[in-house]
Amino acid sequence: MENTQKSIGSQIKFDVITIFPEMFTDFSGSGVFARAKSSKIIDLKIHDLRDYSNDKHRKVDDYPFGGGPGMVLKPEPVFDAVESIVGDELGNIPIVLMSPQGRPLDNKIASGYSSNSHIVLICGRYEGFDERIRTHLATDEVSIGDYVISGGELASMVLMDAVSRFVPGVLGDEESAKNDSFSNGLLEHPHYTRPADFRGMKVPEVLISGNHKEINRWRENESVKRTVSRRPDLLGYS
Repeated sequence: MENTQKSIGSQIKFDVITIFPEMFTDFSGSGVFARAKSSKIIDLKIHDLRDYSNDKHRKVDDYPFGGGPGMVLKPEPVFDAVESIVGDELGNIPIVLMSPQGRPLDNKIASGYSSNSHIVLICGRYEGFDERIRTHLATDEVSIGDYVISGGELASMVLMDAVSRFVPGVLGDEESAKNDSFSNGLLEHPHYTRPADFRGMKVPEVLISGNHKEINRWRENESVKRTVSRRPDLLGYS
């Protein structure tokens, strides 16, 4: 569910459900994301899953049926949290599980999500989620790579940052996102800045020539060369 259109001029809102809300303090308070929040382009709300627990000890997990190590997030607090946050929008906006079992996050997914006005992210912990959350509540499941980290918090920050770059007004220069690696299926070309000669390592002459046609040609060629060398899979090579 990546194409729920937002109205012109509206911001994108992220609601994040987690048992470690304090992890998001630095993320939301610095850099591009913080500036976008301050400008009211992006809205971010962090929800403590324990606030939706019916247990007097605010417990949100339990042992897995059938035995095995670790704990599993219970369905009740997660369903209650999402339904409370989303209300009448349930079924019309993305409810995303951050999980190593999800589809790998890429630029296409991030760009698609940026067309939504509201996204809910659920951060897993322990051994994961009760399967009913996956099958009866979530609309999508996203992974940031083929490895396991302690929880979905860091993964949700990666997704939000990637999505936000496609939201108009977030970046100082909107061309930046269009020229990033993967935006056209290729890795980005090399960059250089002053000085032109650093310890004998010189900037390619074409970049200081002032000939923008040749500069663009050089950048395109270097982008292809870098992709072939580092990520041939992007070009369909094994």
